[in-house]
Amino acid sequence: MHMDSETVIAVIEDDPEIGPLVAGLLRREGFEAELCPTGEAFDRLRARRRIDMAVLDLMLPGEDGLSICRRLRAEGEVPVLMVTARGDDVDRIVGLEIGADDYLAKPFNPRELVARVRAILRRTRDQHRVVPVPAAERWHFAGFTIDLATRTLTDPDAREVDLTGGEFDLLVAFIRHPRRVLSRDQLLDWTRGRDAHPFDRAIDVQVGKLRRKLAAHLAGDGIVKTIRGGGYCLAATVERG
Repeated sequence: MHMDSETVIAVIEDDPEIGPLVAGLLRREGFEAELCPTGEAFDRLRARRRIDMAVLDLMLPGEDGLSICRRLRAEGEVPVLMVTARGDDVDRIVGLEIGADDYLAKPFNPRELVARVRAILRRTRDQHRVVPVPAAERWHFAGFTIDLATRTLTDPDAREVDLTGGEFDLLVAFIRHPRRVLSRDQLLDWTRGRDAHPFDRAIDVQVGKLRRKLAAHLAGDGIVKTIRGGGYCLAATVERG
């Protein structure tokens, strides 16, 4: 996927040194970066251009970064990397809770900023890659049948297994990579998309719930295995048809 040259990133930063530095760094990496010193300038930019991502400073004159982030989440789907001189955990947690996709404290390593930008774009642009499927794609494993068109899972007795959307997407990730060890990062990218952020352990909770629902049926006991230091693996033969 060649995303850089067609990707517009707004750098919302009022510091006269850091703003141009970040914008210049992103341009050297092949992105199209637009520098906005205030929330008002950012709104004017959004009125005339499609914005693919915002690199957002927390402390701004006028409307602050938290307010802008909250507004972006309420209005649309622009992913946000929050960059700030504050390293306090409370600020980080608040930023993530109101919708920031990631958080980076100043001073930062330029390569880390670029890596985080690319990771966010990859997650948000590919967030639906597990879900869109051919009209009649079905898979069978351990007596279960998963129908990707209707998003249903039936047990060996042809009874539907009640899965949440996240649990279904997680199972699809396993089905498409059977007997392979999948890391938490891979599962986060393939299932939770923009809602995921680094060190997110919610995937462990979701795997546990999926495992219990499968194990409620004799054939499903022990299908999803935990691999020490690696991640998780679907220990079953998968057939398509």
